[in-house]
Amino acid sequence: MLGLEQARDTRLPEVTLETRFKPFVEDRLPALLTGRRGLIAHPGMPRACPRGIDEPTLLAIGPEGGFVDYEVARFEEAGCEGVHLGERILRVETAVTALLARLF
Repeated sequence: MLGLEQARDTRLPEVTLETRFKPFVEDRLPALLTGRRGLIAHPGMPRACPRGIDEPTLLAIGPEGGFVDYEVARFEEAGCEGVHLGERILRVETAVTALLARLF
């Protein structure tokens, strides 16, 4: 909240913590992607994270070290594009800040 106040931004991002992957990716993700661009941030993906997008976006960020191969495949099957921030593995709290700053 303090960061939003300092930046004079009035859009609070919606953050969702999903504790069970399979029910999320099979039941909730398709509806969440309706009308949105889906991005999965994962080390080693072929595309760099885009800059300055202006469309509704769903961003999936996994644990340090990224998702397992099965999870990446399910996200891609659902229509998400894999993106990376470079070769270094970032802590989740650092990755969230870096991704949001780059995307928007």
